[in-house]
Amino acid sequence: MKRQINWMLPLGAVLVLSACATQPQPMLLAAPSYEAAAHNPFIASSRSAVDALVQGFDVLQLAQAPVLVATIVNINDLARSAALGRTLSEIYASQLAAKSFNVKELKLRGSVYVKEGTGELLLSREIRDIALHHSAALVMVGTYSQATQYTYVSLKLVRVNDGRIIRSHDYALPNDRDVLRMLGSQQSG
Repeated sequence: MKRQINWMLPLGAVLVLSACATQPQPMLLAAPSYEAAAHNPFIASSRSAVDALVQGFDVLQLAQAPVLVATIVNINDLARSAALGRTLSEIYASQLAAKSFNVKELKLRGSVYVKEGTGELLLSREIRDIALHHSAALVMVGTYSQATQYTYVSLKLVRVNDGRIIRSHDYALPNDRDVLRMLGSQQSG
């Protein structure tokens, strides 16, 4: 009997340990940290987009005339935006201010563009009237378009008095969980 127990004890231990080894371990996601947030690639790429947009632009030529930042809108429905467009607009305004532009804090809503017979995209009458009322020289406008792997963003600095695009920049955001979540909350205006 003692021999049988001596033989069964190691066998039982092997079975118990192997059963533990085959149990799938839950995948633990690291909690977000302040350090990781400080180096967030979403914010960094959005700031870099503004840097590229205004690279070489002499801010002194504006003579402190305000710049307005419109909400970045969905290219497929220019009257709609999502949390993504509103968040991008806030980051762009902050970065323009950091670059010494005189950014006026306004929440521009509604249609940013109107399509003319030529197919040209211009500032809507509402945005142009608001910009003129605030003596703004420029308005930053933009669109986003969600694709399978990326969301494409197009930015333009438009001169208020004639609607001329004086600067533009395009870039892409990966459709990670954060971007997809912000895209999921589309709202009119």
